[in-house]
This record gives sequence, C-alpha cells and structure tokens, in this order.
Amino acid sequence: MGTLMPLPRSQNNKPGKPGFVTVDFNHTQWTVPERYRDLSLIGHGVYGAVCSAYDSQLHRRVAIKKLTKPFDDSEYAKRTYRELRILAHVSHENILCLIDAFSPQSSLDTFKDLYLVTPFMAADLSAVVRTQDLSDSHIRFLIYQLLRALKYLHSCGLIHRDLKPGNIGVNEDCELKLLDFGLARQRDDEMTGYVATRWYRAPEIMLNWTHYNEQVDIWSVACIMSELRTRKPLFPGRNHIDQLRRIICLLGKPDELYMEKVTGAGARSFIDNLEVTDPSDLNVYFSDFPEDGVDLLRHLLQLDPDRRYTASQALAHRYFELYHDEQDEPTGDRFVDALEEAKDVSVQEWKEHIWKTLENFVPKLNSLRLGCPDSR
Repeated sequence: MGTLMPLPRSQNNKPGKPGFVTVDFNHTQWTVPERYRDLSLIGHGVYGAVCSAYDSQLHRRVAIKKLTKPFDDSEYAKRTYRELRILAHVSHENILCLIDAFSPQSSLDTFKDLYLVTPFMAADLSAVVRTQDLSDSHIRFLIYQLLRALKYLHSCGLIHRDLKPGNIGVNEDCELKLLDFGLARQRDDEMTGYVATRWYRAPEIMLNWTHYNEQVDIWSVACIMSELRTRKPLFPGRNHIDQLRRIICLLGKPDELYMEKVTGAGARSFIDNLEVTDPSDLNVYFSDFPEDGVDLLRHLLQLDPDRRYTASQALAHRYFELYHDEQDEPTGDRFVDALEEAKDVSVQEWKEHIWKTLENFVPKLNSLRLGCPDSR
C-alpha cells in the first residue's frame, strides 16, 4: 500500500459507456462505474495503479486496481487472465475477495482496459514492520491467519509464490488478508521463470527445481514470522548465491537424502564447497521468540520441502493453541484451468477468455466482514 497524496483530478464528460464516469489522475484516465466515488490515488507499480474509493452500493471503502497495459504482450495478458481467474475463484475470510471486475469498453473489439475492485486494506505488513514493535500475541494471530489462508489456497491446488510483507494486508484490528495473485500458479504446473522476492524465496526455487510445490509458501511464512519480531529480513541476500549461503549458514548443510534431489551439478558443487557444516542453535538465534515459536520456526524452515510442515500441520502446532479450530479452517474447491497449460496462446485469445470471464463474473462477498470499513 502507498501513502501518496491525491493528485489533482477533474471530471471528464466525454461520451462513453452508460453509467460510467471518467476521472483524470496526472493525465491518466480512469473510467469507472458511477457507484465508485471520491477516487484517490494511493499507489502504483509495474502491473497497475491503485485508487481508494467509496462504493455507494456496498457503503464502504474499496481499492480499485487499473491494470497497466494488460494486453501489451502474451505474458502480460496471461498474468492478467491468471489474476482475474484466481481472484474470481477464491472465497475466504483471509484472502482478498473480488468485489467487482469491469471494463469501460462495451465490446471485445474495443476492449483494452481492465479494473479489479477489492476491499480496501488500511496497511500492509511491510508498513507494520517499519513502524511498530509487535507483541508475541499479535504475531501469533497474524501468522495464524496467514496459515489459515494458505491452507485454503493450497487445498484449491494453488501456490501463491510471492509471499512477502508487502503482499499481506492488515487493518487496525490486526485482521489479515492475502493480496496479489499475479504470480500464483496451479499446483501441477511446471514451475519456471521469476517467482518470489528473493529474501522470502525457498531454497528449492534457487536450486532450480522445476516441480516445486506449495511448500515454497510455507518457507516464506517462516521468513515473515521472523521479520515481524526482529523488524529485519531473516535472509537479506544480495543475490541468489548469497541468499543460499545465508540459509545454509543458519540451518547447516543439507544431508545426502536432500542432496539426491539436487540435480544441477552447479548447485551440488556450490553446496559441497561451503565451509559451514553444523546448523546454528535456533533457540539462541530466535531468542526473542518463546519456545513454542522457535519450535514452529524449526518445522517451517526445513531445507527439504518434504520435511517442512504443511499449512494444516502448522495450524495444529501448539503455538496456535488459542486459535486453532479445524472446523473453522476451511478448504476450498480445486481450481482447474486447462488454459494455464496451453502453449502459444495469442494476445487476442487471452483477451477473448478475459472478456468471457468478465461477462460471467459473480462477486463473492461473504468475506467482506474483514478489512472493509463501513464508512467513508
């Protein structure tokens, strides 16, 4: 989330789609349904800009994301399709729900702009880390909610792949929602390309495993949990080699059972040549955590993803004794999309599928009770 001051804006009365109004932000036009009022630019990034607004139908603040050049090339179009489809599928209290998705264009032939509307979250965890010392009870509650979201997401066959404090929204009541599904993938996809901000990246990704699984998200949870207490990254590597070195310096060299899974000769040679052999004492390293917190981190920070806790196992750990209730930790319907595996899909084909998704979109508003103030 950003804290940018609202830029000067003006109403544009050019004729357009009925029921829509156009607002100018620094020479960029936003054309949105009339239900959204008092737009204010709050942030922008590579893939889009975000405004806060008041939704006069739901009587609450929302965030409107305008995707930047969603159809610039096939990779942009695929990312756009993926984010829209996943947000439209998921429905969970701790995952950002999709309130609305629209285009101001009236037909596929003119389709060029896409907007996604989600609950407004007052801050993200990166802002919290910068400004607040969190108590142990706060950390327990936040990490519990994050794992609760991941249990649901993973049961849908989805992997987030880019968990970091900036992708986790929170409100003033310490209620959490998982954000940003632009890099999310189906569980059985072959995993290639850029994933995860380096400091939160699981070792198997840096060792070029092409069939890693949802356990990469669990590694990221451990990194975030540590950062909430220390207010500094657990593994602030300068590059992926330094990142691996820092991880192995803390956890020790992997055993031969793990090394059998490392197929790249370069990766094996790098690990073999490291001088560090013995793991650090995690009770000393994580001395700011209570004993049960250190024990949980030990299970989350397993080099071997096959030995790393799943989200369900982590939720059942005694660290979350105050919150754990299996009946209140739901799973979801499996996300299936054959188009994800299709090769050589053109930009036009992606546009057609996105347009069809917009036409069939039905909002899932059952998770709105978290993070959505009811007033302006």
